[in-house]
Amino acid sequence: MSTLKDRLRADLTAAMKARDELRSGTLRMILTSVTNAEVAGKVAKELTDDEIIGVLSSEAKKRREAAVAFEEGGRPESAAKERAEAGVIADYLPQQLSPEEISKIVTAAVEQLDAAGAGPKAMGKVMGVVQPQVKGRADGAAVAAEVRRQLG
Repeated sequence: MSTLKDRLRADLTAAMKARDELRSGTLRMILTSVTNAEVAGKVAKELTDDEIIGVLSSEAKKRREAAVAFEEGGRPESAAKERAEAGVIADYLPQQLSPEEISKIVTAAVEQLDAAGAGPKAMGKVMGVVQPQVKGRADGAAVAAEVRRQLG
């Protein structure tokens, strides 16, 4: 069994004992998403830590997008709740890359592929090299924006 999943379950138990409703509710939702991912497809399987990080990343992204939508809709209390949940999820994600670190990784990939000045048509190739290096540690939209910027 994955150690991250064990940690999530142990933290859920601790949050329930501490009567921390935000944390316990968020951890329940995360564990439900992990279980859903495990039984999706034709054959149920145990997710690895990397796969669980992928689930956590998508859950965090959902919370960020919902918070923005609630802010735009004039519901700041709901936006604050979504941001708080995203904060709980962030505790289980690897340290996020800074914009400078993303820029360095993209620059290295562009040089490796000799894609400087190739324009948008080289975006797929560059993203293919960059994505495995930043998986779970950077927002895909931020990475894509940096690739677009460097390709001109």
